[in-house]
Amino acid sequence: MASIAQPANVSTAIGPRKTGNDAESLRAQSKAAGFGNETVNSFLDRQPQQTLVRLYQRPSNALAVFRLLPPMARQLVMHLLFLDGPLSTADYMTWIRRGEGKRQHEAAVQRLGRLHILREQQGKLMLSNVFQDKMQRALMGGGDHQSFGVPAADTDGEAPVDVAFLDDYARSSWEGILHYMVGSEGATTPREAVLFLLRHSDLMQPLDDGTIQRRNGATGPLGITSRGFQFLLEDVNTQLWDLLLQYLSLASERRMDLVEVLSFLFMLGSLTVGQAYSTADLPESQLHCLQDFRDYGLVYQPQRSARSPAPSYFYPTRLATTLTSTAASSTGASTLPSSNSDEAEERGFIILETNYRLYAYTSNPLRIAVLQLFTHVRSRFPNLIIGVITRESIKAALAKGISAEQIITYLSHHAHAQMYRNDPLLPITVTDQIRLWEREKNRLVSHPGYLYADFSSHADFALVRDYAKSLSVLVWEKEEKRVCFVREEGHEAVKDFIRRRLMP
Repeated sequence: MASIAQPANVSTAIGPRKTGNDAESLRAQSKAAGFGNETVNSFLDRQPQQTLVRLYQRPSNALAVFRLLPPMARQLVMHLLFLDGPLSTADYMTWIRRGEGKRQHEAAVQRLGRLHILREQQGKLMLSNVFQDKMQRALMGGGDHQSFGVPAADTDGEAPVDVAFLDDYARSSWEGILHYMVGSEGATTPREAVLFLLRHSDLMQPLDDGTIQRRNGATGPLGITSRGFQFLLEDVNTQLWDLLLQYLSLASERRMDLVEVLSFLFMLGSLTVGQAYSTADLPESQLHCLQDFRDYGLVYQPQRSARSPAPSYFYPTRLATTLTSTAASSTGASTLPSSNSDEAEERGFIILETNYRLYAYTSNPLRIAVLQLFTHVRSRFPNLIIGVITRESIKAALAKGISAEQIITYLSHHAHAQMYRNDPLLPITVTDQIRLWEREKNRLVSHPGYLYADFSSHADFALVRDYAKSLSVLVWEKEEKRVCFVREEGHEAVKDFIRRRLMP
């Protein structure tokens, strides 16, 4: 016989983890968090032929996809673009160096094949007829496709806006979302559409258990996640595409035409900053995108009252026009326009001392808000923040899902030039202590389950214990006292086993 206690939790110790002297690289952490694994290129590679053929029907889309191709693939397309017939592979290979050049050529052919731009048959290379025709139109002009936008003839009597205003609008709109993510004081809560995308991207999650619903149907207050903190370390182009790819993945669920959404994104990449464009000929899906993209600072439309009709024009910002920029996508350069204070501020602004004191030479509110996630700020001056890293401040960051390695990487990534005189870059006493504080949080793990005790004999105890082991649900046992702890998911099976084998 045996008695079953009430549901309980048991904690088990986690063994020591290997830690290095240096923080992981930013790129490695980005890959682990999922940044860079999914790109617009990989998204296009997965699309079926029917979708891609529809996409290439517009010259702006063909040009945008061309700009996203690697150099060897672009060169191959340009060699074939104005030929009347296919090109022999043997003839083309005379222009390719052996070794690395040949490998790049093979990778380019495979990439173009996945995009259904190029096909290779019987030793000959030929472009898709649709792509070839629309790419020629994009380069030479002609036609009435209007895929590169239609300049607005009238801006409803309002004065046109200048580029400086658009840059400031794009920066304030995008940084407003980032300020909300880090919980800056006075940050404005974005629209529910933005909040939904932040939750869907796992950049933020409800602070409660997610079951409490507000009257408007939205979940409770959101808090930044570990992936969200890593998101803050990325360049703006990577940040934008991460959210936009999530937006594209939801197109069918929201009953939006994926080709129309992609076409609008690619069209924005070919527009001119400071020029107003008409919305008269935009389909319904693109008008919906226009409303959503205003929240991210990609486009600007003057604010109207609820009773007034929406403006019949829009302005693209620099964030939108660099989405498909070859330089931005290949180098990871930031596309966010900088303010004068940001331009004067060096990339490295943090000095960390062995006594855990931190000096941050910055006036950027966003950087200050990020530091406050894991630093206790003691003094604040116009261009200097003085803080200290404490056990409580690190524990607060860990509670949000931010890891010790992410904190160390952030400090290393933004270390002041003066810090580079040190070897290692950051004080070992501080980095090791941050890791130890994290291990304090992770040294115990809780398992909900049931405690079995009061076995009448050692044989009965061993029988139940061995059965629980066979199901891989045994967490802990104490043979001398004839007690064992079973996971919650194995409780019903073990309880039925006891009734069948041990009870009369």
